[in-house]
Amino acid sequence: MAQVADRADVSAGASVGAPTKARPVILATLSVRIDPSAERMAFDSALDGGSLLIIANMIAMRTYPMTMILAPEYLTLPHEEDLDAVRATAERAVARGIKTELLRITARHPLSALIDLIREREAGLLVLGPDLGRTSRWHLRLAARRVRRDAPCLVWIAPDG
Repeated sequence: MAQVADRADVSAGASVGAPTKARPVILATLSVRIDPSAERMAFDSALDGGSLLIIANMIAMRTYPMTMILAPEYLTLPHEEDLDAVRATAERAVARGIKTELLRITARHPLSALIDLIREREAGLLVLGPDLGRTSRWHLRLAARRVRRDAPCLVWIAPDG
């Protein structure tokens, strides 16, 4: 019969298993500002787990061949993303004492790049939270389906979870 260890039976100095490291929480958006409920979920999860918060702004790369050659820093125009609002989210996380990284990822296939990021960083939770006022429900539904199918971690999708 299997032995079950009860927490009350384990002395304070002994450990039941190898200590686990806190896996990061990824808060992702699709080049728009972040939904407040997604921000709350990601912040609370990172604080509870004592883990790193990675805010990933996923931007679809437009096919402008000459721009890619001559000036790749201008591939994304200011009106094509809400960078100031995403930076403000990162600043609020830092103000709450959460270790935070802000990533701007430009890719032809942003959802594939997001899945790659999740695998590379070994994330424990993905919070997909683009603001519904600035992205279509259809686009969010497609992104949610893809992320739920391919992400190797827990997934929470705003606004309902």
